[in-house]
Amino acid sequence: MAKTRAEYSCVECGWTAAKWVGQCGECQSWDTVQLTALGKGRGIGVVRSIRPALIGESFAAKPITEVSTDQVHSRPTGVSEFDRVLGGGIVPGAVVLLSGEPGVGKSTLLLEVAANSAKSGLKVLYVSGEESTGQIKLRADRTGALSSNLYLASENDLATVLGQIEHLKPDLLIVDSVQTILAGEIDGAAGMPSQVREVAANLIRVAKESNLPIILVGHVTKDGTVAGPRALEHLVDVVCHFEGDRQTSLRFIRSFKNRFGPTDEVGCFEMTGDGIVEVPDPSGLFLSRSETEVSGTCVTVTLEGKRAMISEIQALVVKSSTAQPRRVTNGVDSSRVAMLLAVLERRAGLRLSELDVYVSTVGGVKVSEPSADLAIALAIASAIKDQPISHDVVAFGEISLAGEVRKVNQLAIRQNEAKRLGFTKVIDSSFTQLNKALAAGLKS
Repeated sequence: MAKTRAEYSCVECGWTAAKWVGQCGECQSWDTVQLTALGKGRGIGVVRSIRPALIGESFAAKPITEVSTDQVHSRPTGVSEFDRVLGGGIVPGAVVLLSGEPGVGKSTLLLEVAANSAKSGLKVLYVSGEESTGQIKLRADRTGALSSNLYLASENDLATVLGQIEHLKPDLLIVDSVQTILAGEIDGAAGMPSQVREVAANLIRVAKESNLPIILVGHVTKDGTVAGPRALEHLVDVVCHFEGDRQTSLRFIRSFKNRFGPTDEVGCFEMTGDGIVEVPDPSGLFLSRSETEVSGTCVTVTLEGKRAMISEIQALVVKSSTAQPRRVTNGVDSSRVAMLLAVLERRAGLRLSELDVYVSTVGGVKVSEPSADLAIALAIASAIKDQPISHDVVAFGEISLAGEVRKVNQLAIRQNEAKRLGFTKVIDSSFTQLNKALAAGLKS
């Protein structure tokens, strides 16, 4: 008689162990390893012979030159910013995993995708394990996402969801969320790694067999990663993350894995009282310009994927009232700003060791590119000298520890975006030294 075997797994990453341990061996989290299943013991060192299956003509391997690609062309979802991230649209049979923090707007975005797809003539099934159909209808009334081709179901059982698919035969399936669906044949509560793995595997099988595109919503952990087993991200075709600052209305969607398109695109949205609105040209959201020129502000051009966006950097410098001057940043990397302050003091002769320095971006945008170094340095220099920078100046360039201004990538794209928005003077790597770039920017 085979012995039963206990299996423990981490609820954060899905790592498994034969016995309970206090710390996960994969993600190093504490108190996340739990008993997930009792199964038949497997013999150690036993090799079993598996008989080969008979392969029919329709399932036989084919030369790659004879494989048809007619059914793998993307189909627009009706939300152009979402299509941009997906690589033109969603491919039949593809499974897309969309993650994001609670309240960021995942359900609102997907309801908009479902409604636009339904209005184009497709039959869409929206399955929610978190909300009732009445709650979804109220949000649809508010956002105008109503269509007779959009079907709602509030289900938590995997078998019932599969039955809904078999009965309705939709052209698009949205499941919100995969952590709330329960497979009755598997031990454990919904959201456990074994449950998430089983639910995802069954839905992916249905997607591939019937060419049904599926969008799955995934919960995230406290550190922002997708909850459940890491194998979930390997199983799906596309992994997208929906993010945004709750203090602002701006939202971004990015793809971290895409088997059908690029992974360097970003989609921009704005949350309003009437739902979510696409922002095809977000540059204006990141500028806060008054008619009078104010010191401590400088404009730069950043790249989000292949999209160039204008961002405004603001700096404020005041005399410190403490022995340890404050360094406060918002939207920029604090360690990068600290390095630039050291370079400005050592290479440009600006006395900053006794001053509080505050650096922030406008509109809640996050700037992480080294190309923003020169704009940050110009904003700080403008603030400490109380000398404004002209509204027609834009700056981008990486600053080295030696005080050199280095060339950035995609220079032509940045220059064209600056020219399109009316900036006539560019401060970049053509000013090879930081001192020359600062003098040119402040002189303007």
